[in-house]
Amino acid sequence: MTKRTNFVELKRVLDKLHGPKGCPWDKKQTHVSIIPYLKEEADEFIAEIRAKDFEHMKEELGDILLQVMFHAKIAAKDGRFDIEDVIEMLIKKLKRRHPHVFGKTKVKSIRDVMINWRKIKAKEKKKR
Repeated sequence: MTKRTNFVELKRVLDKLHGPKGCPWDKKQTHVSIIPYLKEEADEFIAEIRAKDFEHMKEELGDILLQVMFHAKIAAKDGRFDIEDVIEMLIKKLKRRHPHVFGKTKVKSIRDVMINWRKIKAKEKKKR
């Protein structure tokens, strides 16, 4: 399997876990019921960062990715959004928050980047 097909395979695995012959536990979960696992995986990843254990960081990032995929799968089953929607929103956000890279904004320092980022994020929150 190539790295390019791994994401497609991951989506297939989640589809099977949540499908008719899938895992009863997985199929029963909700966004709320799996909150503890998301927190646990984030904490475990942070511990591996602090330990500078890159092999285990890779594993824990996989566990966090599973949580993201799991939440997207639950939302897709409810007809709300899917992982492709999540990725599309992330791409738009990254481009919007980096106008010095994807737009015409000029910056002279990291400080300028941070000031712009805070302004953009504040505008986003105000729109919500």
